[in-house]
Amino acid sequence: MHFVDAKTILSGKMASYGMNIYRGCSHGCIYCDSRSKCYRFSHPFEDIEVKQNAPVLLEQALLSKRNRSMIGTGSMSDPYMHCERTLCLTRHCLEIILRHGFGATVITKSDLILRDIDLLEAINRNAKCVVQMTLTTFDERLCSILEPNVCNTQRRIEVLHHLKERGIPTIVWLSPILPFINDTEENILAILNACHAAGVKGIVCFGMGLTLREGNREYYYEALDRHFPGLRQRYEQSYGNAYEVNSPSSRQLMKVFVAYCEKNGMLWRPDDCFAYIAKFPLRHEQPSLFDV
Repeated sequence: MHFVDAKTILSGKMASYGMNIYRGCSHGCIYCDSRSKCYRFSHPFEDIEVKQNAPVLLEQALLSKRNRSMIGTGSMSDPYMHCERTLCLTRHCLEIILRHGFGATVITKSDLILRDIDLLEAINRNAKCVVQMTLTTFDERLCSILEPNVCNTQRRIEVLHHLKERGIPTIVWLSPILPFINDTEENILAILNACHAAGVKGIVCFGMGLTLREGNREYYYEALDRHFPGLRQRYEQSYGNAYEVNSPSSRQLMKVFVAYCEKNGMLWRPDDCFAYIAKFPLRHEQPSLFDV
């Protein structure tokens, strides 16, 4: 990893801000879209860029915000990578969010988030906190291939239960679903059953497939060659250089997914999930000058 001083830390609009404390990732997921060349990484993806002044920038930014809102992290790089264990930059930023009365939402695959469950609970009690966890496959052997350097699916499900016990709402990303690999009804239902048991509020799913573009496509195909001999050729014949790579079973699997979510009261439309995540509770908003 290497350290930089960033110029800014928050992006987005007043209703919801985003921040990425790190650039790059050490999880090694074979399908990672963040490897795509369009993101213009100037360093190797595994050489994590650490925005060492992120807490200072966040403190300054929140002092200038008149209205409180949700602040999200993890959209590009997991905020609980291995280096976070010693650097604690994500934890410091959560402390700042709590102190200023903002809400937080975190996207991760890592059980390291449990280290900060005290802060997440406090933020949720004071304003609002939503944890978003990615689940792709229920099969542990397959999980170790697809996401080799992060905790397995069963451990992530345990994390969801711990969060439920603390009253912290959760959203699951059922993504990506890889054609000819984890695109089975058995896999989808196993994940859905686990989500329901863990009290998940909603599930983000953009369809049963994945996206491939320059940069992540090459990395993904190299992984297919290593772990699934012959499957790369099947992809090339079926999809060419398509950006959206949908499972042949996509329509049926989506029917199963939607029916299950509706039956069990879980949000399933992406817009509904995102609206829930972004909504900051009105009772925590600062009064305007006209209200005093």
